[in-house]
Amino acid sequence: MDVTIPDIGDAQDVEVIEICVGPGDAVAENDALIVIESDKASMEVPAPFTGTVDAVLVTLGDLVNAGDPILRMDAVEDEQSAEAVVPPDAADGSIALPDTPPVVDAPSTARERIEIRVPDIGEAENVSVIEVAVAEGQQVGVDDLLVVVESEKASMEIPTPFAGTVVEVAVKEGDGVEESTLLVVLEGEVEGPRSSAAPEAEGASATTVATVPVQPVPPEESTTGTGSKVYAGPAVRRLARELGVDLVAVNGSGARGRIVKDDVKAFVKQSLGTGATPGIAPMEAVDFSRFGDIETVPLSRIRARGAANLHRSWQHVVHVTQHDDIDVTDLEAFRAALKEEAASREVKLTPLPFIVMACVHALRTHPQFNASLDPTVTSLILKRYHHIGFAVDTEDGLVVPVVRDAGSKGIYELAREIARLSDAARSKKLKPEEMQGGSFTISSLGAVGGTGFTPIVNAPEVAILGVARLDTRPVWDGSAFQPRKILPVSLSYDHRAINGAEAGRFVVELGRLLGDVRRLVL
Repeated sequence: MDVTIPDIGDAQDVEVIEICVGPGDAVAENDALIVIESDKASMEVPAPFTGTVDAVLVTLGDLVNAGDPILRMDAVEDEQSAEAVVPPDAADGSIALPDTPPVVDAPSTARERIEIRVPDIGEAENVSVIEVAVAEGQQVGVDDLLVVVESEKASMEIPTPFAGTVVEVAVKEGDGVEESTLLVVLEGEVEGPRSSAAPEAEGASATTVATVPVQPVPPEESTTGTGSKVYAGPAVRRLARELGVDLVAVNGSGARGRIVKDDVKAFVKQSLGTGATPGIAPMEAVDFSRFGDIETVPLSRIRARGAANLHRSWQHVVHVTQHDDIDVTDLEAFRAALKEEAASREVKLTPLPFIVMACVHALRTHPQFNASLDPTVTSLILKRYHHIGFAVDTEDGLVVPVVRDAGSKGIYELAREIARLSDAARSKKLKPEEMQGGSFTISSLGAVGGTGFTPIVNAPEVAILGVARLDTRPVWDGSAFQPRKILPVSLSYDHRAINGAEAGRFVVELGRLLGDVRRLVL
């Protein structure tokens, strides 16, 4: 007889996450055959009658719906055979859950130490301790939770078999375990049956190995070490551990407050928006006055806002930096030749206007650098305008004014606009609109120093160019070393939007343009 998926309501294409039996296994009525999981809940599909598994018709990861056949069974007709059926060990990595206590014999009232060990878990792999609910010296009652272990497919709670005292906790959260691994040692007065390994004399104290009956953690509910209730299935718990999320802090949107995967993802997004980092403890407050005299200086409003923006960008952007050296000897010669003309126009002609113009040309050739990722990270928003931001060092911190429509301006016009915005920034007269709408940013150290650095992308932009100090270096021309003007550049980019080859081509194009300024008019 074929066993099929029962009515599962409105759920469709639910995933097979566990197969509990194999061909030839004997099962009793209501024994778990497979476990399926939708976005909202997990459920076991039980055996409709006692019998033997003839064939399993599904595999892990299959998507099934109500009425789909999952396995074929032969029924056991006689009652005696039915009573002899025992649940099989899992053979697919799930945890087989024993439902009967170990064989015990003669009664005793001795005070015993009992070792609680991991029970038979079949062929499960990667089983780990996800919760330790007790500590040494703690008093526990019958069926109080001791430890929760979990494989890739299921979780199970290990309770206390009697009231007593915890004398040893042999594992900690995250430890990998296997069958017979020591978990906890308990001591207490044990009445009634006890393990045959214990001494028969009353009042004796001995250590006994016991495998206690365990219970699977329902997909809806388990407890945490703090005693708080958490409603979540194994798949959700695994995702939370991978993301470093404490489920106690997550609000569940499922039935009875059950936590689903979307709740964990939403919690991570909210944490990123507030500057918190899931899984990373906040910096510890240190009283530095213990070590000597100190002075506390509040950050300026600009520095504080900049720090928050940089932190957010660092968390959201997948940063990669491409470094290169550009030979700008000819550019510098051309700029020196224009010195008198620039002075007559009352313009200070620095390298920055040329760099801005070269960036605009390169952005036209490589439009993915003049873009932003949409919030879902599924689309790239290409910008048809070229508003170039540039970092200005002020007494209150760095600010980034924006040269709007930089591609429509000539060198002298760019130089005037850069000078005007820089003066406005240093005199605190920048307007809000003059710091908005940038599509690409340049951070130049000018003559400050350094041979290179790693700028942080000014999100939601996807790239930023760092320019270090211009330097004269000897360069081999094939027959002799020649003095050349070398400009170190560092292109940081969001690897989600731009790959390394694209970044390399962008920097090469920038080098060609700055190496021969005549190309800027082509």
